[in-house]
Amino acid sequence: MTTQAAEKASNKPLMAIFWLYVLVPLAWGVTNTLTQAMKLFG
Repeated sequence: MTTQAAEKASNKPLMAIFWLYVLVPLAWGVTNTLTQAMKLFG
C-alpha cells in the first residue's frame, strides 16, 4: 500500500509537466485561431 501512495505522490510533478506540455501549445493554438478569425470576420 505505501509503495502505491509513494508512486502516486512522485507522479504529480511529472503529470503537471505533461499537462503543461499539452496545454501551453493548445492555448497558443486557440488564441492564434481566434485572432485570425477576428481578422477574417471583423
